Amino acid sequence: MSKAPILKTFTLLYLAFLYAPILLLPIFAFNDSKVVAFPLQGLTLQWFRELFADQNLQIALKNSLIIALSVSTLSTILGIFAARSSVRYKWKGKGPVLGLIMLPLVLPEMIAAMALLVVLLSLGIQLSLFTIILGQVLICTPFAVAILTSAFQSLDRSLEEASMDLGETQMSTFRLIVLPLVMPGILASFLITFTISFDEFIIANFLGSGKPVLSVYIFGQFRFPAKVPAMLALGTILVVFSICLLAIAEYFRRRGIARTGGKDSGGFL
Repeated sequence: MSKAPILKTFTLLYLAFLYAPILLLPIFAFNDSKVVAFPLQGLTLQWFRELFADQNLQIALKNSLIIALSVSTLSTILGIFAARSSVRYKWKGKGPVLGLIMLPLVLPEMIAAMALLVVLLSLGIQLSLFTIILGQVLICTPFAVAILTSAFQSLDRSLEEASMDLGETQMSTFRLIVLPLVMPGILASFLITFTISFDEFIIANFLGSGKPVLSVYIFGQFRFPAKVPAMLALGTILVVFSICLLAIAEYFRRRGIARTGGKDSGGFL
């Protein structure tokens, strides 16, 4: 008990260190000065107006949306197959295979990006948005599997058995019974992988070959001090956007657990 105040203090300091820089984003995004420093010079919307007038930003945003939508769709579909197989069926080598699927969660992303770059170049595949999608699917699929495994585990297996006893096939049971029950988990997986892909930088930088992608564009703009306030304004928008997506995903995750009568044990993972 005597250690509790120390742990509480450490937790508060850790959270302050982690989130204080994010809280500074909106402060300087509305600051009427090109110099990111205190004291503030006043309020302005100039940096947000610059964002909407930037054609290169619009191209990068469009490419990032294409990548994120593709990655979240493919990752969620692959996650459905992997999670369903791991929960519902027993087959030889399931443990090692699932371990390989989940390996990108602990594998340094830099290592994965370099390995993919070497493989793609050795195969003669030209770097493009397609190669970014391939790399990000590898990174995002484990998150989809983790979320959807929880969704499938909370299902009552007797519902499937009752459906097949009434004449439905395995495929129709999956389509009419299982999918509607795990749909909140599917939506949560889609939103989480969309957010991860949209914010991802390392894979996009290694496998994009200079293609205009939002994360790479932001990194490049920080070389010019005059562009920093506009990037802080963009960061503010992205933080709000990401928080909204995560909140919606968490809502659907909890809704899915409640629909199946399970108990919520915490966050996504």
